[in-house]
Amino acid sequence: QVHLAEFGGGLVQPGGSLALSCAASGHTVNGYAMGWLRQRPGEPREFVAAVDWSGFATYYGDSVKGRFTISRDNAKNTVYLQMNSLKLEDTAVYYCAADRTIVGIRSTNEMDYWGKGTLVTVSS
Repeated sequence: QVHLAEFGGGLVQPGGSLALSCAASGHTVNGYAMGWLRQRPGEPREFVAAVDWSGFATYYGDSVKGRFTISRDNAKNTVYLQMNSLKLEDTAVYYCAADRTIVGIRSTNEMDYWGKGTLVTVSS
């Protein structure tokens, strides 16, 4: 069983930056794709970013391309999300996810594991 815990959420002004991290415990996530999803109030979960098990292949949702960067450190069982040029519409609960495939994470509802989420609020 893999447990995922997100860290780093908070309040940031538009145009600012914030870094999220997700630590996996209970079992190694080596061999798993990992990623981030988000959910705004009253809206369905949205794919944000994913990285394959090697860390070399990355994927992004259209709304965050060029602004967010995902990375992972397999030695630390941790995945990161660097968010730059934040917009009001980036306000959401951000969830870390792990799955055997990138497809599973992009599905937004078929991941093997996911965390409880961390709130990111972009506001002036």
